[in-house]
Amino acid sequence: MLTHLIILLDDTSVSYCHYEVVGKKQRLIDVDVLKRGIVWAMKENLNIQFVYSDHELPAAYEEAVESIDHTKIKPFGQAEGADVVVLSDWEQCMAESIANQTCILRASREELYAHQDEVKTLLGRVQRLNIVLTDVETFTDTNIDAYRTWLESMADFLVDQYRSRHNVQLNLLTDRLILSEMNNCNAGDTNVTLAPNGKFYLCPAFYYDDERQSIGDLEQGLCIKNRQLLRLNHAPICRNCDAYQCRRCIWMNGRLTMDCNTPSHQQCVVAHLERNASGYLIEKLNAAGIRLENSHEVEEMKELDPFNIVNKWK
Repeated sequence: MLTHLIILLDDTSVSYCHYEVVGKKQRLIDVDVLKRGIVWAMKENLNIQFVYSDHELPAAYEEAVESIDHTKIKPFGQAEGADVVVLSDWEQCMAESIANQTCILRASREELYAHQDEVKTLLGRVQRLNIVLTDVETFTDTNIDAYRTWLESMADFLVDQYRSRHNVQLNLLTDRLILSEMNNCNAGDTNVTLAPNGKFYLCPAFYYDDERQSIGDLEQGLCIKNRQLLRLNHAPICRNCDAYQCRRCIWMNGRLTMDCNTPSHQQCVVAHLERNASGYLIEKLNAAGIRLENSHEVEEMKELDPFNIVNKWK
């Protein structure tokens, strides 16, 4: 069941997930298309997320945006009034203006390792940080120890933050502690995207990957073929998995496994390393006498790829 509509306000709207925005020039969504998209969302009773670019919006666009309840996802350069700020370089992580904000940081693993201090400074300043790995598809089993070590280092830092009563959230570690079921992206199931060309897409990644991957438009409505195949109950691996914080990116699934509903080895291993690190975090918090509301234990899983234990739940 749809609950959200994501509206890209510009062809250069900031990326807040795994995809890159490349080869696009500034092109605002037509203001009439914007207004009709808002009306469509109202009729469908959907929450709207507006995704901004680095360019200021004309007054007529801002007026349309403010005509309905919404969430603003903005790049750092346009952060005023943002509900979520997307950071694109390490200097931005040091800015005082992002204090107490919800932020998204897109980075590769090597960048995270090289900038641990900046990540910790950022965690000490914001309310919530979502880290998006931009190189999941290159992950191999030789990278496991380095990523595990980095995650545990972040967990140790979070314990210090909680001791000082700064209960910051980090999606990779704290989300799993309070989840009791999958909390995936659900693109094409609970949310779709309206692009500047006036067409719908499963998510922004499909638009930036190939505009021909449209799933309808404002005139004809949505046309998602075999929609059930995007849903968790039709994903035999994921519906038996308890790495509840995993984003289960259907765009990356399609690229790596040729099946939108089947995750790759890379994604599963990364998600389970994060899951296990959440267990490490809760153990450290318990040892420090810190109790998180609605949190629960996370038993370590030795096998990082659920494909390898398929016979246990088949």
